[in-house]
Amino acid sequence: MTDDPGPVRVIGAGGHAAVVIATLQDLGVTIEGLYDDAADRWGTAVLGVPIRGSIAQAAEGGSHPAVLALGDNRLRQHLAGQLGLRWITAIHPRAYVHSSVEVGAGSVIFAGAVIQPRARLGEHVIVNTAASVDHDCDVGPFAHLAPGVHLSGGVRVGSGTLIGIGAALRPGISVGEWATVGAGAAVVSDIPDRVIAVGVPATPRPHSPAK
Repeated sequence: MTDDPGPVRVIGAGGHAAVVIATLQDLGVTIEGLYDDAADRWGTAVLGVPIRGSIAQAAEGGSHPAVLALGDNRLRQHLAGQLGLRWITAIHPRAYVHSSVEVGAGSVIFAGAVIQPRARLGEHVIVNTAASVDHDCDVGPFAHLAPGVHLSGGVRVGSGTLIGIGAALRPGISVGEWATVGAGAAVVSDIPDRVIAVGVPATPRPHSPAK
């Protein structure tokens, strides 16, 4: 983020939202408020930022600058297409992102992350705390790289895929769309679409595609 987008609306008020808020605060961005469908949270605050109402209310009154602060990849995809908001990109000042990296709208990159030359991130990607993305990686829209994930050079991660905390992927690996790689997994061979892969080395097992 290079320019001040104006007061930002944050969609979501859970634990992931707290990290998004901290990132925006460290960037010096004004946060207008949080919006969440849990009515019992309305009128409370997260890190001093008030929860103002429902997610639908966030879209009232025009195309406001906003960021999705929800860890669920399917829900982010749904809301990104449903809400008429202007999605900002938030890169923590203590993340390293090379100038050649492409980052899609709505993506968030947290403190300690490292993204090396010629990597590409699609829209609404999460690169979580201290994750690393090496040169020439391609991370699809709505993917989530959990804290401490390490992608070696030339890795491809498909749309909507979750790479669990501390997982490591060897160079050139391809992980399909809407797959899940378990925490601490070592991925040494390609992973197809819509499977869960766990262990060292990571072994896939099929699961039902999300509806």
